[in-house]
Amino acid sequence: MARSTFVYVTYIRTTQQKLWSALTTDTEFMKQYWFGVHCRSEWTAGSSWQMLGPDGELFDDGSIVAADPPRRLVIRWQHQRKPEIKAEGESRCTYELETLGSAVRLQITHTIERDPPSKFIEAVSGGWPKILSNLKSLLEGGAAVLTDPYPTDKSTASDKK
Repeated sequence: MARSTFVYVTYIRTTQQKLWSALTTDTEFMKQYWFGVHCRSEWTAGSSWQMLGPDGELFDDGSIVAADPPRRLVIRWQHQRKPEIKAEGESRCTYELETLGSAVRLQITHTIERDPPSKFIEAVSGGWPKILSNLKSLLEGGAAVLTDPYPTDKSTASDKK
């Protein structure tokens, strides 16, 4: 069986430790860039992992496969909300952080052992860029750029002038 993969790389002006904390243990900060969502775990290999919505609803769950703070995290990830996506099975998400001067290179690699096209990879391909843009903006400028993960108004700011 083939593998479906999504990879996203960004550079954020911060420290590895601040970025690691934002991605893992600082749940209040996480809610600011992840549209009210937060993750819960002990963040050590073998520990359980959950992604919870603003009202506490379980969105996804799994376990921590590997953790090397503040450099690398691997999560076994199972979607729970949409039956057609859940049916695709477990995926694996890897966070890799590397300091480069005054910035940190963050690479997210999300894979699922599934012949393309994968509904799960399609979903995360739309989500990760929004989430990571918010994370970058919040760490560098103090505010998230998007407030709605699924905006309905597709017009641009220049269209409104």
